Amino acid sequence: MRYYFAPMEGVTGAVYRRTHHAFFPGINKYYMPFITPTTTERFTPRQKRDIAPEVNAGVPAVPQLLTKSAADCIWAADALADMGYAEVNLNLGCPSGTVTAKGKGAGFLADPDALDRFLDAVFSATHARISIKTRLGMHNPAEFDRLLAIYNRYPVAELTIHPRVRQDFYKGKVREADFAAALPNCRMPVCYNGDVVTEADAQAVEARYPDLPALMIGRGLIGDPSLVTRLRGGPRADRDTLRAFHDALYAGYCEAFGDARIAMLRMKEIWFYHLNLFQNSEKHGKQLKKATSPRAYEDAAAAIFRDLAVRDDVVPGWFRPA
Repeated sequence: MRYYFAPMEGVTGAVYRRTHHAFFPGINKYYMPFITPTTTERFTPRQKRDIAPEVNAGVPAVPQLLTKSAADCIWAADALADMGYAEVNLNLGCPSGTVTAKGKGAGFLADPDALDRFLDAVFSATHARISIKTRLGMHNPAEFDRLLAIYNRYPVAELTIHPRVRQDFYKGKVREADFAAALPNCRMPVCYNGDVVTEADAQAVEARYPDLPALMIGRGLIGDPSLVTRLRGGPRADRDTLRAFHDALYAGYCEAFGDARIAMLRMKEIWFYHLNLFQNSEKHGKQLKKATSPRAYEDAAAAIFRDLAVRDDVVPGWFRPA
């Protein structure tokens, strides 16, 4: 099984990818948070800071594009391929209202004819290797029959399927029966993505689909960074490893941002998930959340590693969608 780290805006940037890859081996691909190319035909300084080859050196990173313009997709995909990226991913899965209102992400799925024309133009012109991340449709999973017929017409390198429609957002159970029905009809390699947050979740997907080549995990890996290491037979991260990972990540953010306060705020986002790694973390977690200065933050984080034991039964299911 190949394991992929799903992108999360504001969390899985270049610093996080490099640090996680150094501490927790086993990830085959780290998908980057999406970038939106424009008619200027150049990446913004902010985008360059995340996609520059030197900041991803040694990390199997995959850039992701969010666009409904074939021309914009073509120049950006070609530019990324020229930077040395072996794959560029097209995001057709984002359910955000601000994205879908513009006909991008999962919103593109509502117009199969336009999507077909888009893919025809892109695959006819780009020299990049293109993979796609998709949902089952905009409103109804029955839409996927038509969408898959379109995908099957093109040399899609890999199709990651999140078994929900846009209207589901991330709520409720994934539409497992619809994924199972579609899988045999996919002519390209398929990756499963959706609500895999524990070892048991991953093992259940692998058992249901023994021929499935890849599995994408997002929040589960942020909440439990050694998850894939364990799925490959490695150890659960102990307190010393988690402390070293935290310290390296925090130092990396301080260097990248040039501001310890900004680094502190970024680390607090990650602690939203990481607190569940520790037993009886409520009191210490409140102190960390209340920290308003880097020094107070550092003291609160140190107290967590000093005082709390790592749980043996880490189940970050408390942030699973309702």
